[in-house]
Amino acid sequence: MLFWAIVAALTAMVLWTLVKPLLLPPESDDGSGTDVAIYTAQLAEIERDLARDILDESEAERARTEVARRLLAANAAPKDRGTLGKSPVAAGVIAACAIAISAGVYWQIGSPGVPDQPLAQRLATSEAMRENRPSQAALEAAAPTPPPVNPPAAYLASVAELRALMPVRPDDLQGWELLAYHEAELRNYADAASAQGRVVALKGDAATDEDLRRQLDLMTLATDGYVSPEAEDVIRALLARDPDNIAARYHMGALYDQTDRSDIAFRLWRPLVEDEPDGYHSALARLQIADAAARAGVSYTPPEVRGPSAADIANAQDMTPEDRAAMIGNMVASLSDRLATEGGTAADWARLITAYGVLGDVDQAGLIWAEARTVFAADEDAMALLAQAAQDAGIVE
Repeated sequence: MLFWAIVAALTAMVLWTLVKPLLLPPESDDGSGTDVAIYTAQLAEIERDLARDILDESEAERARTEVARRLLAANAAPKDRGTLGKSPVAAGVIAACAIAISAGVYWQIGSPGVPDQPLAQRLATSEAMRENRPSQAALEAAAPTPPPVNPPAAYLASVAELRALMPVRPDDLQGWELLAYHEAELRNYADAASAQGRVVALKGDAATDEDLRRQLDLMTLATDGYVSPEAEDVIRALLARDPDNIAARYHMGALYDQTDRSDIAFRLWRPLVEDEPDGYHSALARLQIADAAARAGVSYTPPEVRGPSAADIANAQDMTPEDRAAMIGNMVASLSDRLATEGGTAADWARLITAYGVLGDVDQAGLIWAEARTVFAADEDAMALLAQAAQDAGIVE
């Protein structure tokens, strides 16, 4: 309400400035500073000179006659009262146009339906959103079903046997690792996350950052990207080990973005987009950072990278699974052809390995991995990037 009161007052002040000349009549001309005033003063001066005997009566009479003639001529001349006169209609038109233009501009760039949002209230609301998030189980129950896969019947039967076996072998670490991997392959992300959680629990303090990263990714895949309180615990465990952990920073940014703190999400995601442009989590951050920046009041355009653009990926979301797979397959084939004919950086090769892994073509990912190792064998940094991509694609442990 205070906002609208201030807007109304400022609008009224501006409109009054614009239309005042059209609402008030021209100021009357009292002769001050004009020829009439001059001639009137001259008549008074003649009388004073006559009283002081400076002029005799005949000279005074001639002077009076001449000045009087000029005074009559000045009074008869038309007065210039300016070009603006009283015009209520024109004033109304100007006021209506000004209000319409202002309202139109505000409707386009403002938020007319949003109430006042004091900073303290927004921070308190965001904190309440974080504290009252649904649990992992609730988010998994509400998440949409992933697109189905069509593996061979023998493979499904083997995974079913493994599922039945593991509850009676709760301390079989290798068995739980296999179950987590195969449930993820079948896109049963909730079951995969549960199995990976068991892996982390069995390893205890020996659990690696990669173990925790895999658990975190599976948990958020199971909830369609939402970060539950349980997933936040894994994020904080990763950050306690490595404050620069890419997966943890991405998911922490997603948590803040989901709880109306897009400003923090932007600060967490920007280094991933600009300094780590080729990883899985950086690609996810790239898809969302522009929107987060806009909601944080920041004008930001992510730097370009070679390969499928954010627009390409966004357009793919509206396609059928078959069309999406075909489009992605074409992009991957194009990248593969370019690397075969023109070569490319280690990041390009890593992107191709990761892409084949996402498509489920593990054999082709393995071939690219083997070829990349021969190209970059002498470059330790490149090999580290390629090895991470191979691990993400599931072709190396």
